[in-house]
Amino acid sequence: MALLNLGIVAHVDAGKTSLTERLLYEAGAVAQLGSVDAGTTRTDSMELERRRGITIRAAVTSITIGGLNVNLVDTPGHPDFIAEVERSLAVLDAAVLVVSSVEGVQPQTVAIWRALRRIGVPTVFFLNKVDRRGADVDRAMTQLRQRLGARAVLLSAVTGQGGPDARVRAVGLDTEPVVAVVAEVDDAVAARWLTDQPVRARDVRRAVRDAVRRADLVPVACGSAITGAGVGQLRHLLADLLPYAEKRDGPLAGTVFAVDRDGHGRRAWLRVWSGSLRVRDRVALAGSRPAPVTQIAVVEPDGVLVRPCVSAGQIAAVRGLSARIGQHIGDPPRRHGYRFPPPTRQAIVEPVDPDQRLAMFAGLAELADEDPLVDLRLDEQQAEAVIRLHGEVQKEVLAALMADRYGVRVRFSGTLTACIERVAGSGTAEERVKERGNPYLAGLGLRIDATPVGSGIEFRPGVEPGRLPPAFVAATEEGARAALRHGRHGWPVTDCVVTMTASRYWPRQSRPHQKFDKSISTVAADFRNLAPVVVAAALRRAGTRVCQPIERFDVNLPQSTVEAVLALLGRLGAVVHDTAVAGGYLEVSGILPSARVPQVVAALPDLTGGEAVLTTTFDHYAPVTAEAPPTLPRRGPDPGDREAWFRAVPR
Repeated sequence: MALLNLGIVAHVDAGKTSLTERLLYEAGAVAQLGSVDAGTTRTDSMELERRRGITIRAAVTSITIGGLNVNLVDTPGHPDFIAEVERSLAVLDAAVLVVSSVEGVQPQTVAIWRALRRIGVPTVFFLNKVDRRGADVDRAMTQLRQRLGARAVLLSAVTGQGGPDARVRAVGLDTEPVVAVVAEVDDAVAARWLTDQPVRARDVRRAVRDAVRRADLVPVACGSAITGAGVGQLRHLLADLLPYAEKRDGPLAGTVFAVDRDGHGRRAWLRVWSGSLRVRDRVALAGSRPAPVTQIAVVEPDGVLVRPCVSAGQIAAVRGLSARIGQHIGDPPRRHGYRFPPPTRQAIVEPVDPDQRLAMFAGLAELADEDPLVDLRLDEQQAEAVIRLHGEVQKEVLAALMADRYGVRVRFSGTLTACIERVAGSGTAEERVKERGNPYLAGLGLRIDATPVGSGIEFRPGVEPGRLPPAFVAATEEGARAALRHGRHGWPVTDCVVTMTASRYWPRQSRPHQKFDKSISTVAADFRNLAPVVVAAALRRAGTRVCQPIERFDVNLPQSTVEAVLALLGRLGAVVHDTAVAGGYLEVSGILPSARVPQVVAALPDLTGGEAVLTTTFDHYAPVTAEAPPTLPRRGPDPGDREAWFRAVPR
């Protein structure tokens, strides 16, 4: 049977989960229609999803349309979870982008559409809510063409829109409006149409199929997920116009797009591109040793069912692999890949009950292993956890997950813009054994040098291999990397190389007739604890610059509001790179400090009468030009204060 892996994507509250539920109901996969408001939908399984009526985690279900199996991937619509959307898009064969015919194109609609185009996912638009007051299909179609730049072909006709009795019927493929749009992307159809020859529906259907695969054309269906109007036609379009999953032979290739846990433990969600995977097969993921697959559960119309194998085109939950999201098995097709932009805000997480600190650390580490949105930095020495975030809703999600799954109630500090520090030059420092109050039986010299932007942190043993036991070199690297989590201003330090320049240690020895004596022998902890002091001194000499995240923005707005919006952007430190007129609206693009984005978001509705569509994505880090750059207060001992560090971290 043919297979289609289909994503349902949309701006929050456009109706994608309701549409998923309607498709499940009409296919007979559920006996009763679920409701987002009542919290009874099949794909919203988290308690917070049911309570808030929003989708947080991507969910996979399956239905049958005629002779086609369709795996439905219901994705989040809230902007805080765009990474969840993007990683799901990478494993899809096609997508339905749901747009409300009342609200029209919304900010997240634009962000998702651009992601679909970038990754190359064939798409169908579904104009939802035609039964709601204020529905306007013509206005929504204009926005699809002008704001998204989509070559959209309307294949539905709506009567009685804006009322509960709205009806939807299919438009013939050989009608003039449809043929006129298709002729723009197909030479054969254009040749017959321009010479007044009859254009057959089957020729238009073939042209539409080909254009959809090439992402040159986007079919549009209308309807209501609540009443079911138009959903039958949408089902027909899915089976008739979208490309199915390819069943490739050859070596096994797959992509891990989600990791979660159920009552039986950890499982990795895998899209198989080619070959097949069987229970007890040993699989090697990038950077890890081969591990045996202990269970395979394949997504099917009857549920997620345990099977002996999974083959090309299918999606399965696999146990036994220590897989991380984004990892590949074999060599999957290189689509226009996605990347997760770094989060631009951060907060400290603390347990309400201090006795649950270790349980909180363990729970957060497990959640970070599941979800790339959770950028976790655990510092056990300072007994704190720092979470970097994409948005405020993530705090509520993390708090709910920690309470529901681990029984740990947590609270967050105020959210800050997440800056970094880059090394400005070169600096060296050295600590000698038993000199100037050094309590450790170790001597250590380090040099820190700036490296090109984006190079990260590199540690070099220098001339020490052969002179220093490998365990001491590894401990030095561990201590140095830990120290670089907090620079001179408190932010993480990056883009530098740390090189060992000197070392001294006391060899393993014992007193006469006794066993090994730590008091007269160097251990790895001596180098691990001394390295932060040397790193802090070297950083003082090298100097660091605080860099703030800068976001690229694109704002689509009425031309009458341009002056007011440009004035706002100028006051907030934006740099405008380009402007262009598109369909009567002005597209303004440029860069803006991340810390200023919330102010723009808050001001735009009043300045533009709610018509502006703003999208932002992380672009780069730039040095803060203020005389007093922002600092992140340090919690716990500071290796920059030698005496205080030696007292707080004794041997």
